[in-house]
Amino acid sequence: MMNSKKYLEIFTHAFQYLDSNRLQQMQLQVAVGEILDSVYLKIFKTSWCHPAEDPLTARTRIFFSVWLNDEALSGQKLFYNIHAFKLRELPGHKIESRKFAVLFRKNFGPYTSSWKNVSVAFGPLTLMEGWVPIDPGHFQHEVAGLANKFLEIAPLIDDTLGAFKK
Repeated sequence: MMNSKKYLEIFTHAFQYLDSNRLQQMQLQVAVGEILDSVYLKIFKTSWCHPAEDPLTARTRIFFSVWLNDEALSGQKLFYNIHAFKLRELPGHKIESRKFAVLFRKNFGPYTSSWKNVSVAFGPLTLMEGWVPIDPGHFQHEVAGLANKFLEIAPLIDDTLGAFKK
């Protein structure tokens, strides 16, 4: 069984390697926590979720996450993805989830070669997902690296949302 406390510390430690100035300029927030027997680092914007809800738990939201669980540890993998939940309920937008996913993936296409083991072969809730190999004892730099790499593609979410503004 995974030692959640240990991995929460590693993920929290990875936070110091993030580009805080860029996060602030892009209005992105970061959270580290535990859900469903997984430890995660999430990056999100409040504008990517329903304004009446908590961005970490909102039914309507978009976020990037890096996570680890027992399965990942046994395979020496660190997983990452972008989720988009219930976007049809995002105020100020008229979004059909499938159309949103198709447009995001089209815009993401040129970036796929720089994301290890990435796939976009999912339904509209998972815009992309992949993994990187890790040494379970020393991987905070991989967590931070994936998070910083997300900053390069975060504008794709804003651009895609813009296409669905009312």
